[in-house]
Amino acid sequence: MAKMTLYRHFRSKEELVLAVLDLREELWTRRWLGQVIEQRGQTADERLLVIFDAFDEWFHREDYEGCLFTNALLEVHDPTSVVGLAASEKRENIRLILRDLAEQAGVRDPDEFAYQWQMLMIGSIVIAVQGGKEAARHAREAGARLLERERQGP
Repeated sequence: MAKMTLYRHFRSKEELVLAVLDLREELWTRRWLGQVIEQRGQTADERLLVIFDAFDEWFHREDYEGCLFTNALLEVHDPTSVVGLAASEKRENIRLILRDLAEQAGVRDPDEFAYQWQMLMIGSIVIAVQGGKEAARHAREAGARLLERERQGP
């Protein structure tokens, strides 16, 4: 596509990137991840764990290239830029989904749990980019232990 065609629809590179991030959130977070959670898990525990089952399938796809939100944050090097803020917002929206599931699962501190769960997700995504295609299975095991620990109390 010619640059002029892009600039007819988007006034700047940042505006184009923001549109791509919005589209990715719709396709990946809301449609794909949201459907996986709802369709494959009966309980809140299962809904959390099936995220890693879906990641395992995703990591083994030929077109796997990691998380666009993380990639955008790493690329801009400035979390306060327009793109950095948008990518952070998209990641926060995922954490809110995780927080809701954590609350349904009855963990002690849903906010902290969601943060830790997202760390497992991001870590597995990055390791898979490096070639560790089994990362989702390991993250699932760690997630199951985290879920159990968070219910047992201090």
